[in-house]
Amino acid sequence: MSVTNLRPNMEHWQERVDLAAAFRWTARLNLHEGVANHFSLAINDDGTRFLMNPYQVHFSRIKASDLIEVDANDPETLTGPNAPDPTAWGLHGGIHRHCAHARCAMHVHSIHATVLASLANSRLPPIDQNCATFFNRYVIDDHYGGLAFEEEGERCADLLTDPKKKALIMGNHGIMIIGETVAETFNRLYYFERAAETYIRALQTGQPLRVLSDEIAEKTARELETYPEQDERHLSELKAILDEEGSNFAT
Repeated sequence: MSVTNLRPNMEHWQERVDLAAAFRWTARLNLHEGVANHFSLAINDDGTRFLMNPYQVHFSRIKASDLIEVDANDPETLTGPNAPDPTAWGLHGGIHRHCAHARCAMHVHSIHATVLASLANSRLPPIDQNCATFFNRYVIDDHYGGLAFEEEGERCADLLTDPKKKALIMGNHGIMIIGETVAETFNRLYYFERAAETYIRALQTGQPLRVLSDEIAEKTARELETYPEQDERHLSELKAILDEEGSNFAT
């Protein structure tokens, strides 16, 4: 029997399994950085209670049952057992308090997205289909203010209030991707890193870029937004691979 069918007596079990799979695959693709990055998923109507990875546990070891519940409105969360990383609470708490549409938030320091965030011009031009996915759908943060404790987290959250903008290119820092589900958000994270890699490698050639027109870039972005079930199928396949390998991610 698939381990994803084993359901301990814990609430939000399927959400936990999906999030654990996203952690495991993010580690496999080397999109994480040590034990410093965080994913969160809202579990109440206003989004202020959310699941998050436990304090400084490597993504490759996280199981569904390991995920902690965090209250964005309760600073005492930081003093209890299994308290989250203070920067995780600051950044993700700020987003879940102020952006109800951001049900899921994934923050990483993946290599190519971080290279992009380190350029004086961090714009991602639509030079291929993956890049076009994000046309007019990201925000660039030009005012990095240090570690994402509460004040910095609030500032970043203010940049994501437009529901159309699902990616925050965090200048001098990394990337924050938001979405409604784990599958949607992870899929977007995956393709943002692929898009950033294509752009960075294209720059390295020193050759002129073939940039799509705004009209075609927007058309492509809209078509991809409505492409049926790709995000769900992507995550489903990753969970199936983990199951076949005997992974304990869904325990």
